[in-house]
Amino acid sequence: MPIRVVIADDEDLIRTGLRIIVDTEPDLEVVGEAADGAAVVPVVRTTRPDVVLMDVRMPAVDGIQATRLLLALPQPPKVVVVTTFNDDDYIYDALRAGASGFLLKRSRPDDLAQAVRIVAAGESLLFPAAIRALAASRQSRYAATRAVPGLGKLTAREADVLRLMACGRSNTEIAAELVVGAETVKTHVGNVLAKLGARDRTQAVITAYESGFVSPAELRPR
Repeated sequence: MPIRVVIADDEDLIRTGLRIIVDTEPDLEVVGEAADGAAVVPVVRTTRPDVVLMDVRMPAVDGIQATRLLLALPQPPKVVVVTTFNDDDYIYDALRAGASGFLLKRSRPDDLAQAVRIVAAGESLLFPAAIRALAASRQSRYAATRAVPGLGKLTAREADVLRLMACGRSNTEIAAELVVGAETVKTHVGNVLAKLGARDRTQAVITAYESGFVSPAELRPR
């Protein structure tokens, strides 16, 4: 079955372009569109997509609130923010609201298609350098208020895995770096998410930044 996609953007031209890119791929299919955040939930309820490509700036209900509404559904889709990157606060707030990652509207078509596949498979679309920069400017704002008891419950190995997740490493890359099996890493990642109460990898990384567990300055670039 193809991966089902809904596109939410207030610009007709952008929606048309995204639809063409997605529908060109044999394993992807656009099943619905919304011109505003207020229309996304009804469209998702009807079409039951796997992934929503979400603009952040829309006139009535923005993509941040729309993301919150979608993730409150019983079987929520994955959300990828598709943005011009004009407003860092919008992107970061969308990630905090539960988006699995973000993509620039000027990205190559192949990158957009691959992003859909990544989040549909349960991974998070992390751009370490960009998220590191976003987190660095906000860490002092959140650190004092983001005490996370679950962080103290992480084993030393789970803490290593979280730090590597914050660097944007995939499970395969983490396994190679720690010299363990991929299934072992998968288990560690699951334990990290459970202990932090995080919905996915992106939420775990945001928690790590905001709590001060990981400092943006100390992360190793890819």
